[in-house]
Amino acid sequence: MADIKAPVFPESVADGTIVEWHVSEGQQVNRDDLLAEIETDKVVLEVVAPDDGVVTKIVKQVDDTVLSDELIAEFEAGASGSTDANDEPAVDPDQPAAPVQAKQGTDGGEPVQATDKKAEADHKDQSPAVRKAAKESGVDPKNVEGSGRGGRVTKSDMANPTLKADSSIKSDSGRPVAESTGERTEKRVPMTRLRKRVAERLLSATQETAMLTTFNEVNMKPLMDMRTKYKEKFEKRHGVRLGFMSLFVKAATEALKRFPAVNASLDGDDIVYHGFYDIGVAVSSDRGLVVPVLRDTDRMSMADIEAKIREYGSKAQEGKLGLDEMTGGTFTISNGGVFGSLMSTPILNPPQTAILGMHAINERPMAVDGKVEILPMMYLALSYDHRMIDGKEAVQFLVTLKELVEDPTMLLLDL
Repeated sequence: MADIKAPVFPESVADGTIVEWHVSEGQQVNRDDLLAEIETDKVVLEVVAPDDGVVTKIVKQVDDTVLSDELIAEFEAGASGSTDANDEPAVDPDQPAAPVQAKQGTDGGEPVQATDKKAEADHKDQSPAVRKAAKESGVDPKNVEGSGRGGRVTKSDMANPTLKADSSIKSDSGRPVAESTGERTEKRVPMTRLRKRVAERLLSATQETAMLTTFNEVNMKPLMDMRTKYKEKFEKRHGVRLGFMSLFVKAATEALKRFPAVNASLDGDDIVYHGFYDIGVAVSSDRGLVVPVLRDTDRMSMADIEAKIREYGSKAQEGKLGLDEMTGGTFTISNGGVFGSLMSTPILNPPQTAILGMHAINERPMAVDGKVEILPMMYLALSYDHRMIDGKEAVQFLVTLKELVEDPTMLLLDL
């Protein structure tokens, strides 16, 4: 007999919640089969089978809170059991199938039909992405109007569900998620643990820091010209596409070296100046915005950065980012421009003391040497904790970043 335990959480994660069991008691599994998922305030962690065997007892149920390394199930290696939690009794092929019987109500009312397997079939017909979205939102896919072939519910249907005209639709928790009156509908779903934690951190950042934002604008033409000239050679040499983010990361790293306060963090009454550069890059996922961290960016090449960002993007979409990839970080870059944002004031990610916001590239008329030229311009925003960083340092940091981006050669020549 062996114990199945929750993963060991880092110090920044107090506990987690069981969000789904993929097996039942007595079910036989193979080594590395997915057993359960545990949601923390950062990521969803997978618990897998340590060996071939049987899950003999489930100790922690769905929605139970679990601590680091806490027992959640018991497991017997090498044992045999059912191969599927939904195995059906064997049926003699020579015998006709038994008809579905109707039970007469005790009060003489309408007959009650015996339960069939339609609900189970509907569940098996749903894609993993649909089942995951249903788990996170609490909306049952069978209550959603499907746009797929034959009315099948798709992932996009779950992202912005149109509920069937039934005012009695309930969430998995039993609470109404929508009420329909003609064409006017409203939806009520419980917040996920991750969304709750994000809300708490954002509120804390605005209430407990002296946050201020300074702006500047950068001419993206030199960078765009460089990318156009070298992108094919870069991809052929390194196997990854050349984007803008890698140069911004390198430029930010150089600016952080010159202004250490922007790379520092607050720990109570102490200021911690970091001698390394771990830059978090905000990545969009189905579960919301996540911030995996690029470690030691001063030692990474642009190709290394592009490859790592691509890897993080894929992991974010699949929900595979690990806690070690999400924790730490001395500075953060968020690019709202990919969604069309022209300007914003990014919110700090404590205990970090600054965050850079990138935005959309738009052509605008600019004065150049007394003449008007149309140039691709981007607004940059640096939000910082004024308790730690003076306005002069913040402005100089942003100006340095602007100069490095507008003249990428300066990075190569260490100017």
